[in-house]
Amino acid sequence: MKNYLSIDQGTTSSRSIIFNSKLQKLCDSQIEYDLAYPNDGWVELEPLDILETVKATTKKVLQDYDQIEACGITNQRETTIVWSKETGAPIYPGIVWQDRRTSEYCNELKAQGYEETVKKRTGLVLDPYFSATKINWILENVDGAREMASEGKLAFGTVDSYLVYQLSKEKNHYTDVTNASRTLLFNIHDMCWDEELLSIFEIPASMLPEVLPCDGDFGTLNIQAKDIPIRGIIGDQQGALVGQSCFESGDMKSTYGTGCFLMVNTKDDPINVDEGLLTTIAYGLKGETSYAIEGSIYSSGNIIQWLRDKMKIFNDAKDSENFINIDGNSNNVLFLPAFNGLGAPFWDSEIRGGFSGITQDTTLNDMVTSAFHSITFQTKEIARILENNKIEINKLLVDGGMVSNKTFCQVLSDTLQKSIIKPENVESTALGACKVAMIASGEDVSSFRDNLTTFEPNNSLKEIYEDNYQRWRKYVVHNLSEN
Repeated sequence: MKNYLSIDQGTTSSRSIIFNSKLQKLCDSQIEYDLAYPNDGWVELEPLDILETVKATTKKVLQDYDQIEACGITNQRETTIVWSKETGAPIYPGIVWQDRRTSEYCNELKAQGYEETVKKRTGLVLDPYFSATKINWILENVDGAREMASEGKLAFGTVDSYLVYQLSKEKNHYTDVTNASRTLLFNIHDMCWDEELLSIFEIPASMLPEVLPCDGDFGTLNIQAKDIPIRGIIGDQQGALVGQSCFESGDMKSTYGTGCFLMVNTKDDPINVDEGLLTTIAYGLKGETSYAIEGSIYSSGNIIQWLRDKMKIFNDAKDSENFINIDGNSNNVLFLPAFNGLGAPFWDSEIRGGFSGITQDTTLNDMVTSAFHSITFQTKEIARILENNKIEINKLLVDGGMVSNKTFCQVLSDTLQKSIIKPENVESTALGACKVAMIASGEDVSSFRDNLTTFEPNNSLKEIYEDNYQRWRKYVVHNLSEN
């Protein structure tokens, strides 16, 4: 029996897990870290926090396991780090995927007519969410950065690339196709960095990592005096797709972590959906590339975190379950989940969150229920677009920390009026990283199936949830028009 190390580097925590070759979890360690919000719409992290939490969690899980076949890494995507090639030190904090500081720059590029070029080559919308405008901001706003970049002295990386550079014995500057496809700089059809896009965003090619398939040879991890081959890298949402064994065209999953990401495998067909959804690379495995359609929602688990940490409504996220009105009634209270703007399908950087319909009769349960509804309604909005484009949803595979909340899963089923299927292991991103490393090591993962729990919709609540959704959508659209 072989053992594999999976590193899951997320938006607010780092986690390391050891799985055996039957995909059974042997041990795990997780450490949270803080994000910084220096200005409205800005979200930053300290790269050293990422590095140290990854080191600490891997050291802990490796204490009792000497023989590790390979390591797989999955990571928060789009988050941007720029560092010195001479010292390895970042020249600015990491700019997190949620950050909206470059919205004006995006609008300028749209006004110059670049939006269609970007979408055609990358499958993405021209939005601050992605890495390219973040890189440009660092080059323009950090003293000496533009000059250093032009001299070939700076390196850019998403979190996976930064970790490989810092932790590999070889100091490799690599990324994989899934993370590259989220930068606005990678041509997903030609499978290479695009010279015209680099020119548009004024980014020197010398900053960019070499792109490998997900099951590529990324170097050697040296932790606890152990040399472990890094044989897999995959962005977190694509990792969840692999973790849920969504290998066939039409297979669909939705991950509820800090944000929510619904992804549909379209195999070798990069389908374009005009209504605000993304075309992206699902994975590159065994010499083949598969594509996916994705709906990216900025706020999901962070809404519950906000209710816990800022509003002090409950002390533990799991206690939120006690505040949800299971009859679908939020007493006419609606929540706009826009702490840092709205993602798919609206893509508005400037709009901000809020409640509507609060009266003297409003209770904490009503407010919490409306917050949970805003998550399920965002999912319904994406599902509606997919179905309008003849992509049928009969069932939805779900994962991520939020789906440990059984009441939330039932509310999601009632909202969508679809079967919701939850695996026993909800940490599908880490499982996906392990599977990629196993595939690269020559193991067959196709036969593995997790124990599943199914939530069926309550048909008697169909009209209630449909009415609530339509009122919520009207509320969101009104705020978008007023913004």
